[in-house]
Amino acid sequence: MPNIDTLKKYKNIHMIGIGGVSMSGIAAILKNWGFTITGSDASNSENVKALTQKGFKVTVGHNLEDVASSDIVVYSAAVKQDDPEMLEAKRLNIPTIERADFLGEITRCYQDTICISGTHGKTTTTSMVALCFKEAMKDPSIQVGAYLKQLNGNYMVGNSEHFIIEACEYVESFLKFSPKAQIILNIDNDHLDYFKTFENIKNAFMKYVKLLPDDGILVLNADDSSCLELAKCTNVIPITYGIQNKNANFYADHITFDEDGFPVFDVYYKGTLYDTIKLSVPGQHNILNALSCIALCHEYKIEKSAIKNALLQFTGAHRRFEFKGKIDNKVSVYDDYAHHPTEILATAKSLSHKKYNNSWVVFQPHTYSRTKNLLEDFANALLNFDHVVVLDIYAAREKNTYGISSKDLVNQLNTIGKEAKYIPDFNDCVSYIKDHVQENDVVITLGAGTVTEIGAMLIS
Repeated sequence: MPNIDTLKKYKNIHMIGIGGVSMSGIAAILKNWGFTITGSDASNSENVKALTQKGFKVTVGHNLEDVASSDIVVYSAAVKQDDPEMLEAKRLNIPTIERADFLGEITRCYQDTICISGTHGKTTTTSMVALCFKEAMKDPSIQVGAYLKQLNGNYMVGNSEHFIIEACEYVESFLKFSPKAQIILNIDNDHLDYFKTFENIKNAFMKYVKLLPDDGILVLNADDSSCLELAKCTNVIPITYGIQNKNANFYADHITFDEDGFPVFDVYYKGTLYDTIKLSVPGQHNILNALSCIALCHEYKIEKSAIKNALLQFTGAHRRFEFKGKIDNKVSVYDDYAHHPTEILATAKSLSHKKYNNSWVVFQPHTYSRTKNLLEDFANALLNFDHVVVLDIYAAREKNTYGISSKDLVNQLNTIGKEAKYIPDFNDCVSYIKDHVQENDVVITLGAGTVTEIGAMLIS
């Protein structure tokens, strides 16, 4: 049982935005530890329904009475300071704490917090690691950034000292955690609305690896030069993995793909054959994700058979190249969370290993700042699809102070010789796709916003 002495003064905990991916997992852990949990959320989401079914008291809207009876209020980053429940907590002098700070407190309750970070691939790799630990009967607590069918949700509450979580670099929230082990998958140009420069992103990761104790575990991508540089910032001797870099501790060779685009590859450890691994998710980027998972699990002395079984059983987290169904039994539809040029390229490469006629992409840019900063990169990444449809930019947390629109991306694509359509209306987009696709074509919806709704509309 983790040591929860530092939290015991908060017997009653109220959570604003309890339906969030991370917040719902925190709520389950706290309830398992014997705390009384209440919560509120703006909408009655699937997560809220699941929490209610598990006996949590959740209000859709506001509940000032639950605030008044709490010892601390935990709020998600999306909650504004003038939220009625936040104002009530301040009026009553009840302490408030942001989700990442509170999750940091929880990481210090466990002797072994395992953090998976990097600009891309966190959710997939966290899922892989979680399933390996689960298969090895290590009874971990888990928080993943998406629904995972083997967990029947996005979290699992265990009673061991292992706590496996995603650690996001955005607004440097991962610096709030106390990791014993880290996987760092890659460092890329993202979240420039916050970081401004790539150097600032690298500096954040440098501070992050310094959080490791000297007896910690650090797994680094040897194909990423920025990752390798992090070794200078810690006394921990890193375990490395790669595909290109054969000097890595773990590397993949003899890679083949089946008709579904799923890879089979030999893993070498220090130059000697470790084992042959088969994945049930497509793409070379997932070979790298699996290698990082294997390297970590090897340090934890997890048996090869458990690793192999878990990786084979993993068919992807929600919205990670997820098969949605078919249009008229003839055209396959997939949905993917990719919202950065590097992720779009990885998705395109995954698709290239499958057998199909023509590819159609419906892309919804995510945030004005990212679209403006990476406009040419987005256009070049989208060149890899046969037909491109672009929706309006999904604003997320931003206002359009950047003077950018999806028409700029379409114009950029047209300029470099790729015909692209700007279709802002979802119904018009669905009609256009249905009118133009042919048998054995593939449609993939891309983005971190509401574009995910298109898939269901296409196959209905």
